Amino acid sequence: MALFLDISENSLSDSSGKRFYPEERCWQSRARTVSTNREITLQEAVRWLQKKSGVPCRIPVAVIGGRQASTVQMDTAEKIGAGLGEMGLTLICGGREGIMQAACKGARRFDGMTIGLLPDADPALANPYITVPIATGIGVARNALIARAALCLIAIGGGHGTLSEAAFGLQFEKAVFILADGPQIEGVHLCNDLSEVLDGVARTVLALS
Repeated sequence: MALFLDISENSLSDSSGKRFYPEERCWQSRARTVSTNREITLQEAVRWLQKKSGVPCRIPVAVIGGRQASTVQMDTAEKIGAGLGEMGLTLICGGREGIMQAACKGARRFDGMTIGLLPDADPALANPYITVPIATGIGVARNALIARAALCLIAIGGGHGTLSEAAFGLQFEKAVFILADGPQIEGVHLCNDLSEVLDGVARTVLALS
């Protein structure tokens, strides 16, 4: 489905003529009018929503993964974080090292907001790219909080902790996107590359999936 930005009205519509209403993040039919439409991509639509619509989606997107990760996984996480930051989305994670730190580093390159729900009681243990450290002091139980707080989740690599976060996400009826050997369980979206993940997130933000 094609998306169009009406520059004169500063509004988003689809090829069927439905208009996107940022306040409710929903699509409704409207009468067709003469306009200055420009076709845009999913990610461009989210950038418009977050930076120019006046009513951005404030619910964060979770990036989950282990503290120990391969070079490829770390690079993937940083690029995912950069993609989220470029779209103007807030990132939420466990706040520590590894995949979490790499994703936050990428997001901060674009001045993205990063929230860390730490398992520890000391906020100083957050990685240096966390904007808002929240020291829960509840250990791995914070995995459920991350899944509950997120609009959707992106899993990169990881072990049992990542598996639990993905499972919580599915239990809470959230979309879970898997990349770079993340947990493969029934109900997740297995993705082949970065653009597939970021487009999936964009679809979720725009209520297209």
